[in-house]
Amino acid sequence: MGSANIAMLGIVHEQLTEDNYEYWKVCLERYLISQGLWDVVTGKKPQPAKDADGYEDWTRKNALALHAIQLSCGPDICKKFRKTTSAKDAWEYLAPSQLRRPDDHEDSVEENDKFHHLSYRTLYNAIENGDWEETKRLLDMGGNSVSARITSKGDTALHVAIMAGHLGIAEKLVKLMSADDLEITNEFGSTALSLAAISGCTKLAKAMVDKNPKLVTVSNDLHIDGAIPVIVASLYNRKDMVHYLYKVTPIDELSPEKGHNGSTLLHCLISAEIYDVALALLEEYPKLGITEDRFGKYTLRILAQKPSAFPSGTKLVFWRRWMYSSMGLFGELVSCLLKRFVPGVNHTKLVHGEALKILSCICKEIPKLSESQLTDIGIDEMIYDAIKYGILEFIVELIKCDPPIIWRKDSKGRTIFAHAIVLRQEKIFSLIHGFGTRKNIMAHRHDVFGNNYLHLAAKLSPPGQLENVSGSALQMQRELQWFKEVENMVQPKCKEEVNENNKTPATLFTEEHKELAKEGERWVKNIAASGMVVGTLIAAVMFTAAFTIPGGSENTTGLPVYLKYDEFLLFVMCNAFSMFSSSTAVLMFLGILTARFAEEDFFRSLPIKVIIGLLCLFLAIVTMMVAFGSAIFMTLNNRLSWVDIPIILLACIPVALFCVLQFPLLIRIIHCTFVSTISGKLEKHPLGLR
Repeated sequence: MGSANIAMLGIVHEQLTEDNYEYWKVCLERYLISQGLWDVVTGKKPQPAKDADGYEDWTRKNALALHAIQLSCGPDICKKFRKTTSAKDAWEYLAPSQLRRPDDHEDSVEENDKFHHLSYRTLYNAIENGDWEETKRLLDMGGNSVSARITSKGDTALHVAIMAGHLGIAEKLVKLMSADDLEITNEFGSTALSLAAISGCTKLAKAMVDKNPKLVTVSNDLHIDGAIPVIVASLYNRKDMVHYLYKVTPIDELSPEKGHNGSTLLHCLISAEIYDVALALLEEYPKLGITEDRFGKYTLRILAQKPSAFPSGTKLVFWRRWMYSSMGLFGELVSCLLKRFVPGVNHTKLVHGEALKILSCICKEIPKLSESQLTDIGIDEMIYDAIKYGILEFIVELIKCDPPIIWRKDSKGRTIFAHAIVLRQEKIFSLIHGFGTRKNIMAHRHDVFGNNYLHLAAKLSPPGQLENVSGSALQMQRELQWFKEVENMVQPKCKEEVNENNKTPATLFTEEHKELAKEGERWVKNIAASGMVVGTLIAAVMFTAAFTIPGGSENTTGLPVYLKYDEFLLFVMCNAFSMFSSSTAVLMFLGILTARFAEEDFFRSLPIKVIIGLLCLFLAIVTMMVAFGSAIFMTLNNRLSWVDIPIILLACIPVALFCVLQFPLLIRIIHCTFVSTISGKLEKHPLGLR
């Protein structure tokens, strides 16, 4: 909801942001007071017992106050406390999240010691400059300076050394400090080990942990990413540090029952693509994958939004794709060679393998959840995201582990395959062909708007999917292919059913694709007009060349002078072929320009005409250049015997240009018309249901 709309509601002038908390707080507080809701928010009017007289009045005021707070925050901030049912809790949540004041923390520098750090300025400068001798001298003079807070933010000498990047000095400082000194946190709640985790210096971290093993469980609570050190390391993608800290962190510290550390670590590990540690953690506590972390997220949702972790979401060039699929198929020697010379492909395959194992481990926990628990973890949103990003493996694994999930409907009444149609994910939609009779039952379902599967296929494809097909006419063709594929699957009566807007699938398709059809018409006409000009020019040149043959004719017989040359026969044949090809191309393009451009024409008629026109035009150009080359060769061969080589090279230039500029378009049209299919009815179903 925009700020203008909020102002119209009369609550606050602008939504809560990171910069306007004080102003927002004053405005909302005045509003709540004016509505008689402030006592509920502050807790002066506590919640009465359910059987008490004032319970209903308190419930109503609490709901009104909470609603006002949610509206004034906007959707992004509101998501952070969406499960809160108390206005008081929501208000208290927002205050510390927006006002992270140093003086609210127990380790903050007290007001009367505000300038205490100035006495350590010389020590601070020595550490910043990396001067260990001067640092050691000052520490020896200062008594307990090694544990003193030497900055306004409460940093010790060790904190400063790590942040300055002087890790050698930091290692020496660790030797001088006691175990308790290493637990000192700065104003932001960070221990020195947390900073070492960010730096990635495993040697330094090991020295600290060896002296004080408890450090691995100390959380830097005030840090924006506040967590135990192993989580901090994963947040900053320090893989070596993560491996070490995970090994020394007590495993029970990461259990779901202990808090959010385990689920948060799992989330961060997957985001950082440290899948081996994530897999080890999941094998220890499988429930972590469906446990909410401190950010309010679930690991399964992270996977559903990470297509690069799976084969179906990774785009490789054709030769890398071949190597990817070849690894492990041609024996150990070939696989070793491929791993050595294309390590990137090998790494990608290893990542995909580990991600699939993680996905499988989490999905095995899904059947153990009740309907309400599935809703709480947002399973419908996870499924939608996976389909949106085209993660076939996610859907396959989910159905394998929990087959009844195929019948599950979201708030719109749409199932997995309904979403696959709307989001135009043919690989996921093709799974429906492995369900036998169940496919027919699913195809008869409707959503809450009265749309059957054919209505959903009639909707315009999402922009991201449309952009995968270049050219408006080909996009229109793809939409028709989807519509016809679904039409062939649903029962005949579904074609005439109307939704809640009283529209049949055909009517809806026409309305949704009106603009795309117009753009497709312009696109095809532009191609036809350009091709027609070139084809007409070639036809005119070839027609003229047929009567002005190279070398002329003999005066007595009227026969061509070069008739006895083999090259002359080549000239005549190529001239005629070029003439006929260019004429055919002109007729095809003329047929396109005079076509009615109905929706049905984009399915086959227009693409085939464009294919024939472009093919004939290409053949006309090739044969024209061959005819030209043979004519030059016959004319100059007696005097310039070397002329054939440059003629061949020069003749290749326009042919090559045409291939570069037009052949990709021709190949795309042929592929979209004859090769690419929507479902392809898999011969061996990945779910093993056949």
